[in-house]
Amino acid sequence: MNISVVIPLLDEEESLPELSERIAKVMQENRFTYEIVFVDDGSKDQSWAVIEKLSAANPCIKGIKFRRNYGKSAGLQVGFEACEGDVVITMDADLQDNPEEIPELYKMITEGGWDLVSGWKQKRKDPISKTIPTKLFNWAARRMTGIVLHDFNCGLKAYRKAVVKSIEVYGEMHRYIPVIAKWAGFAKITEKRVVHSERKYGVGKFFGMERFVFGFLDLLTITFVSKFGKRPMHLFGTLGTLMFAVGFFFAAYLGIAKLVHVYHHEHARQLAERPSFYISLTTMIIGTMFFLAGFLGELISRNSPVRNNYLIEKKTV
Repeated sequence: MNISVVIPLLDEEESLPELSERIAKVMQENRFTYEIVFVDDGSKDQSWAVIEKLSAANPCIKGIKFRRNYGKSAGLQVGFEACEGDVVITMDADLQDNPEEIPELYKMITEGGWDLVSGWKQKRKDPISKTIPTKLFNWAARRMTGIVLHDFNCGLKAYRKAVVKSIEVYGEMHRYIPVIAKWAGFAKITEKRVVHSERKYGVGKFFGMERFVFGFLDLLTITFVSKFGKRPMHLFGTLGTLMFAVGFFFAAYLGIAKLVHVYHHEHARQLAERPSFYISLTTMIIGTMFFLAGFLGELISRNSPVRNNYLIEKKTV
């Protein structure tokens, strides 16, 4: 099979017939063998009934329905597990991503040698409450991950099959799939300018401060996991050692100053009366806690059932 199109969705009954028709037309014009995998993320409207109808009319259309809403990341993960195509295309179900981009994305994977191609909506048709947080996320993601993409969160992406079968998308990490892919060893990542259309039916599902806060927290999480997930002592141990050393030397300085009478006798105070003594003591305690956190994290990591789960690209018999 040439292409799998994975589409997670929530309450998009009006968009599905037009979307599936446009995808099928593109596939037929380019003589691609394909499948469309719709993942219904607990829709409350008639989306699943529409998917069943479309699937009955076109055997290339498959549907997966969640019992309740789990989120876009869960929809993508289940879709990745079910798909069979050599190239996997993901897109949103709201008709803002254009199926006409599929042939070029497919070509960039199969002929260009890329592992992942991310869409770049250079001219967005979204409200300002969505575009401003998105730009902030993309800037922060570029700085923290070293991956030069303009639009990490674009739903329109193309993957080599090995990529989606090797990564795990969970929580709200769908925004940072390129980071997860790079972490897994798929470093050939690029982007393609794509057309962004206005939403035709329904309303968006994720706007405003919620997008800003959750996106920032997810970025911190994926950055930490990618860099220190298998070696937590490198982070916590370093922080703990530094904080303990600062607190220890500051406390030692205060003790020595007291012993050698740095201050005049009339201005001298007991160490227990000096706020700086408690600050240094607190710093040492926090440093010790950081170190212990790293030590415990290291123990958990070393006893994890997936501690030696390494992705092997090739083997010789």
